[in-house]
Amino acid sequence: MDYFSQAQKVIERSEETEAQLQRPEILSDLARMTELNRLHKGLAETVAKAREYVSLLADQAEWEKAAADGSDAEMQALAVDELKALREKIPAVEEKLKFLFIPKDPNDERNVILEIRAGTGGDEASIFAGDLWRMYKYYIENRRWKVSVVSESEGTVGGFKELVAEVTGDGVYGVLKYESGVHRVQRVPETEAQGRVHTSAASVVVMAMADEMDDIVIKDEDLRVDTYRSGGAGGQHINKTDSAVRLTHIPTGIVVACQDERSQHKNRAKAMNQLKTKLLDAQIAARDAKEAAARKSQVGTGDRSAKIRTYNFPQGRCTDHRVNLTLYKLDAVMKGDIQELIDALAMEANAEKLRELEKAG
Repeated sequence: MDYFSQAQKVIERSEETEAQLQRPEILSDLARMTELNRLHKGLAETVAKAREYVSLLADQAEWEKAAADGSDAEMQALAVDELKALREKIPAVEEKLKFLFIPKDPNDERNVILEIRAGTGGDEASIFAGDLWRMYKYYIENRRWKVSVVSESEGTVGGFKELVAEVTGDGVYGVLKYESGVHRVQRVPETEAQGRVHTSAASVVVMAMADEMDDIVIKDEDLRVDTYRSGGAGGQHINKTDSAVRLTHIPTGIVVACQDERSQHKNRAKAMNQLKTKLLDAQIAARDAKEAAARKSQVGTGDRSAKIRTYNFPQGRCTDHRVNLTLYKLDAVMKGDIQELIDALAMEANAEKLRELEKAG
């Protein structure tokens, strides 16, 4: 890979983006300005490292000239020392650039909608879905992101049959996107008198949240709107009016609901955002499936029917099957200590993209 040419290209791209952001016609185009700001922010780290690299190469060229000039022995000796230091530093910067040059997912900076659903295993699956929700909530709070529940359906003995939440913060989708898939638990349920280990499952879906700048059109005739009373816990505080909203997108069969707000209008707005997010997610999944077919990678392919992780309580271990990583600290994992898993998945996905990049020349 020609790192110098790549560095120059990314610097030029950043400068072009900055110039476009100053144009009067862009300042009046909110959608375009948002897109350019997102691009500029995404390039910032790469541009900083690229400029450092170009500067180091320029220094190296100057010191090579000084080292070749035999007219000043003292300067020549200094040049030799400086070149030695530069030749040790430049490969480290190249290694960092190698990964920064990997094309970024334009959706990584988006907020997300997180869905957790109980799968096979009956009541134990619902309890496990609740455990996963607490795990993610701990992690989200530690990252200082914000989370709010959009809708929930409680299990009969605890946990959730289904829970939908919005997570907002810097780069949420880029961090959480590899969590989509089937999570499996192996443990002895509290209701198991014989002490036998049962296997249950819950599915997790992480979707990049749509925003007002996305060109996703939903026609009125393609939408069925149902209103109903909010259910679940709440006692006397449950809303007595039909404030909950369910939307059905007739062409795709996608159904979304929101009962979080007391206002029907607010619930409809949130439900509409969920629907747009699911339509955007379908576009992203189609793109990812196409890319996955080319690289044959199971990391980040959007295959949500695949078993991705096992939480084995008797052995105190958590295994991610996509990267063959096993951590023997299940208690910590269930309290939100999942960064090591997330980092391993991101590293594998980036390594695969890097191999593609290097093949392309």
